[in-house]
Amino acid sequence: MEDKKQTLKEKLRRLPTTPGVYLMKDRFGQIIYIGKAVNLKRRVSHYFQSTARQKAYSPKNAAMIASIADFEYMQARSEAEALMLESKLIKRWKPRYNTLERDDKNFLLLRVETFKPLPRFTFCRHAKEDGALYYGPYLNTKSIYSTINQLKKDFGIISSDAKPQKLPDGKWRLYDDARAEIFSASNIVSEEEYAVRVKKSLEFLNNQTGEIIEELEEKMLLASQNEDFEKAAKMRDAIWAISQTSKLREIKKDPSRTSKAVAERALVELSRALGMKKKPHAMECFDISHMSGSFTVASMVHFDEGLPANNKYRRFKMHVENNDYAAMEEVVGRRYGRLFEEKKPMPNLVVIDGGKGQVKSALEAFEKRGITPPKVIGLAKREETIVCSDFDEIKLPRENEGLKLLQRIRDEAHRFANAYRETLQRKKIRESVLDDFEGLGQKRKDALLKYFGSIAALRKAQTKELEEVEGIGSETARRLREFLDKLPSPED
Repeated sequence: MEDKKQTLKEKLRRLPTTPGVYLMKDRFGQIIYIGKAVNLKRRVSHYFQSTARQKAYSPKNAAMIASIADFEYMQARSEAEALMLESKLIKRWKPRYNTLERDDKNFLLLRVETFKPLPRFTFCRHAKEDGALYYGPYLNTKSIYSTINQLKKDFGIISSDAKPQKLPDGKWRLYDDARAEIFSASNIVSEEEYAVRVKKSLEFLNNQTGEIIEELEEKMLLASQNEDFEKAAKMRDAIWAISQTSKLREIKKDPSRTSKAVAERALVELSRALGMKKKPHAMECFDISHMSGSFTVASMVHFDEGLPANNKYRRFKMHVENNDYAAMEEVVGRRYGRLFEEKKPMPNLVVIDGGKGQVKSALEAFEKRGITPPKVIGLAKREETIVCSDFDEIKLPRENEGLKLLQRIRDEAHRFANAYRETLQRKKIRESVLDDFEGLGQKRKDALLKYFGSIAALRKAQTKELEEVEGIGSETARRLREFLDKLPSPED
């Protein structure tokens, strides 16, 4: 402990007096807060003063200071550059205490009740764990009110002022007044038809959110260049808040209704983290499994809208053994070579279980076949690091729903691959019982298994049936029957 204190003192002593960004860590090495400083030495040293907790302006700040065990820093050429760097690092690492700090700002939120038959688009100041989808926060309330009015006209969605009535045929009448004539969409809809309207509206909002962030980033840069750091900081907080708050909230009371909501939130967060313009509606993940280099198999699992589509899963016996990279290239090539030949659509996102080597092998599979690849990433197990196709790495916080989705599809591919490998192993073990029967070569073993299809069927065969197999005479059939009768009963 004393050595660690000495190390911290030495790090503090060597801090520069230039502008920069500091990253505070807890005792587990997790980044818990990121801040900027005009003078790194003066600002960072403040946190390690004995009176720092007492001088904290809030209990939350005091708790954060008490959790600090170490720090890192990055120098900047100016306060403006430090501000930009701070914003980028906060967006990347999403530290706990930065989250708490910015969640205190009560900007206007757009709330979509995705768990109801006819989701409404309403407004609120606080997000809740109620299963709704939240967009925002919005600094310009006039702009978002205008947006919702436009969504009503273009897509036919409803807000808090609607009082829909269910008709005898199961459809809904959205309005019973003059507004029914204002909006271009039909006033009478089924729940399925309305769901399509909501989906189109959400896609519009997702695209708009990206444009809003780009606009705010331009304003923040301009403000910092003009040395209006107060305005730039306000833009920075808005960017962070928008990127964080536009998410689904899980309904914990009813798991049957949470899956789609959680998946939607995860898709939104994942597309943002990967810089994708659209959500990855179709995702496929590959995993290689083997036992000490033998029984090498691969799995491909498919997720639609963030949820497993079991009927689209595929499994592969590999032609290569004891080479994960070659196996990954083979399975990716086989899968997408076939889709390409059959002119079938590619997924929006391909996830590889592994790091840079596996991703490189997957990309080579596309290149060798002259196929333009979709978005390809890897998920390295050791630290759950996302490896991009240009081999840059993205580290998302453990609580990020996009990362959790990647973990779910990776774990499902792993489970599916292992299950297939174990099936082959069990089959091989069952078949190996014939190795203990003297006088039976591999050719006649193969003939028996091909004729009866399995060891289980072979065990039930009568002597006369055994004689029908090519190469099996009456004496061999009799001895084999006696041998099979002495085998213990199979467990399965």
